[in-house]
Amino acid sequence: MLNKLDQYLIRQFWIILGLSVLGFVSIFVIVDLIENLDRFMDNQVPAAVVWKYYVYTLPYFVSIGLPMSVLISTVFSLGSMVKRNEWTAMKASGISLYRVTLPLILCGLFLSGFSFALDNMLVAYGNEKRFEIDRDYVKRKSRHKLKNTLKNIFLQKNTSTHISLTRYYIKKTTGHDLTIVDLGPSRIRERIDAKKITWNADSAKWSLSGYSFRLFNDQGLETDVMFGTSDTLLSLGFTPDEIQQQARKPDELDYYSLTERITQLKENGVDTLRWEVTRYLKISFAFTNLIVVLFGIPLVVLKEKNSLSFGAGASVFVIFGYYAFIKFGQSLGFKGIIDPMVSAWLGNIVFTAGGILLLWRAKT
Repeated sequence: MLNKLDQYLIRQFWIILGLSVLGFVSIFVIVDLIENLDRFMDNQVPAAVVWKYYVYTLPYFVSIGLPMSVLISTVFSLGSMVKRNEWTAMKASGISLYRVTLPLILCGLFLSGFSFALDNMLVAYGNEKRFEIDRDYVKRKSRHKLKNTLKNIFLQKNTSTHISLTRYYIKKTTGHDLTIVDLGPSRIRERIDAKKITWNADSAKWSLSGYSFRLFNDQGLETDVMFGTSDTLLSLGFTPDEIQQQARKPDELDYYSLTERITQLKENGVDTLRWEVTRYLKISFAFTNLIVVLFGIPLVVLKEKNSLSFGAGASVFVIFGYYAFIKFGQSLGFKGIIDPMVSAWLGNIVFTAGGILLLWRAKT
């Protein structure tokens, strides 16, 4: 049951959090607009498209600005109590630090769940849309260029049908070295190979050149084979749009889509190290909001005389140090030096331990 102190602290926390998020997002939008203004003007991007671009970017800005805002909210909401000597009075009456700060910790836990949901529901979708705008309207000097040529493409339509292409040209909608394998419970049932495929938009089918069809019996032995040299139109069960999905970056995928992609790539023998690190980061980064609360509380309580000034100054170093550890762990994971899960959680592990240690010192 929340008492008046809990309600007061929570109210202060959310007011400061809202103002902080609004401030950070505004700064991010202004800086990004200044950085991209020349590119927008050079490519004559309509104002309505620029507006849409930043609407799609807002969830991402909120996501990266939220941990900093949570830390500031923790420092200032608790620091104001310390400054007015309310914390000293509560200690004298026997109220523990853990009890006073419990509402803030619960807020941090709630915001961690919110951050994960935001990243998977809006950030990934927004990134996909804004990257599309960047590629379609800001073709020159685009930071998110879509490759015209894709290599080593793997698609999986269901548990039994596996499709691979060694090379695909997006603009020409042409692929080379196609292989489609239909797998049964313990054997291969059918295989299609083609040297070249080209999309026919009129018929919504693929034109195959230099192809072969093979059927296999229950023992896995080839029972029937058919070769073709002339172009033949066939429906292969996938479209150019599905192939282009392979060009999407991990930032454009949510956690569940990343998991599906990793499973698909592993089944086709592709290295998934970078994909796995990115997937684990989508979970670990969400918990940043809880960890900065654990770190922010002792920053205020340990320096009661100058709680606000010390907490605000230390917060800058904490947040930049935290992001540096995240990037450091990510780099180690990408290079295969440490396990992908460990690399994604490295910053969380170090700063959680540090936050708990500081909380223990503040209590004693």
